[in-house]
Amino acid sequence: MTQMVDLRSDTVTRPTAAMRAAMAAAEVGDDVYGEDPTVIALEQRVARLFGHEAALFAPSGSMANQIALQLVVPPAHELLCDANAHVVTYEFGAAAAIGGISTRTWPFAGGQLDVDVIASMIRPDGYWAVPTRAIAVEQTHNMAGGVVIGLDTLRALRGVADAAGAALHCDGARIWHAHVADGVPLAEYGALFDTMSVCLSKGLGAPVGSVVVGSAENIAKARWIRKRMGGGMRQAGILAAAGLYALEHHIDRLADDHARARRLADALAPYGVVDADRVRTNLVLLDLSKTALDAHGLAGRAREQGVLVSVIAPRTVRLITHLDADDAAVDRAIAVLSPLLAA
Repeated sequence: MTQMVDLRSDTVTRPTAAMRAAMAAAEVGDDVYGEDPTVIALEQRVARLFGHEAALFAPSGSMANQIALQLVVPPAHELLCDANAHVVTYEFGAAAAIGGISTRTWPFAGGQLDVDVIASMIRPDGYWAVPTRAIAVEQTHNMAGGVVIGLDTLRALRGVADAAGAALHCDGARIWHAHVADGVPLAEYGALFDTMSVCLSKGLGAPVGSVVVGSAENIAKARWIRKRMGGGMRQAGILAAAGLYALEHHIDRLADDHARARRLADALAPYGVVDADRVRTNLVLLDLSKTALDAHGLAGRAREQGVLVSVIAPRTVRLITHLDADDAAVDRAIAVLSPLLAA
């Protein structure tokens, strides 16, 4: 039987043999007591990469985001973000349910930011309204097809936040991809944000984990929040070792995923479902609105032929290249999807 080509997400990767060996050899201790040396090494490494004082290992990206938001937005205060931001749309209402955070969104614009619009939305204290305490952005933007927010735009947004006395949070689940695509040093991104969440289990191929990045004071508070949310882990060095291995070996290779995504986009662009020039990282969104196809139908027929894709809207399909999708897998996906789109 032909092996399935799984392009649903970059979360489906499995640890490489070398990563498993690093995990097996990891030195461990009780992380809740702050005694796991491999976790400590991971946290210090990530903090240094982004030019921050400290970091905290968390079990998931959603938990890392929600810890960070609770650091910068007190209960009954406001967070601004876009309408398709992961932190409010795909984390099951955690900001409100767990953090007591009020959220207000600007219209989704394909991952592009209108800094003037965001500035106009900020509410100051003292007007019998919920005051704005933080702004969140997503780098790269999942629902925009892996769009990279430009450094100049982020700097302008930092200026808006500073003028308003608001914090700036980055959901950096795929910030590694932005770094590789635009060549912006990670520390330059880090300098713009008060808090960050960076993921190890997507493009970097680790099996579990994200890291909250911030000041030493905030990360000390974050440990309490993580414990309160059930995220305190014991001998977590086994998992942290995978993250350390990924940071050492899997960042530069993201360029391969970007090239494969572009090859997918170039091959499928003639069917009018994707603008290949917009594909700069590892995500390819297929817009079926100008075809007779619906997303579930296309996904079902592709599955029958051994290719898995993700349905993210009634007429939108997402393909993501990753560590476990080689050139042969991309060739297979093109061979299966092209006639389906041509029909």
